[in-house]
Amino acid sequence: MIVLASQSASRKAMLSAAQVPFETLSPGVDEEAAKDALRADGLDARALADALAELKALKVSRRVPGALVLGCDQTLSIGDGDDRGEMVDKAVDRADAARILKLLSGRVHHLHSAAVIVLNGEPIWRHVERVRMTVRPLSDAFIAAYLDADWDNLRWCVGCYRIEGPGAQLFSKVEGSQFAIQGLPLLPLLDFLRVRGVLAA
Repeated sequence: MIVLASQSASRKAMLSAAQVPFETLSPGVDEEAAKDALRADGLDARALADALAELKALKVSRRVPGALVLGCDQTLSIGDGDDRGEMVDKAVDRADAARILKLLSGRVHHLHSAAVIVLNGEPIWRHVERVRMTVRPLSDAFIAAYLDADWDNLRWCVGCYRIEGPGAQLFSKVEGSQFAIQGLPLLPLLDFLRVRGVLAA
């Protein structure tokens, strides 16, 4: 059994579909305050996702001694160079979502999907997976219709899309794991759980 330090519906769905035994506990982390503090330390997008995932797992680990606690996070950086491109957060409202989609339109960005396992307050495993995403040029009319159709779901998503839903229509090319796009580098996690004996080898 592992404890997922998240209430993310997509992460819970992935673990359930893969038949991983788990429970969930909310980490109770102020994500925006944590991001601001970590960015002040100069972390790039990849390191930021990793640090936030560890922070969430550590918070829950204090409450469940002896449990394997899984923390996850995801960041988005625009550009096709290193991971220090402009970072994009979750939209604060619908107008901000439209702004973000216009910003991503016709450009490449990277998603950094991090997972950290903590046991008794000590990180014992971590993995960050990067996915290269190419957004096709998006018209204002498409953006408006897209937000009308899926706003209640995508408002919680980095980049304002769910690849498993209408968000697939945003892209001309995706290079990487769909699991990572949905917020969890699942296959490396399953390998670790087999090594630990949580899953059958």
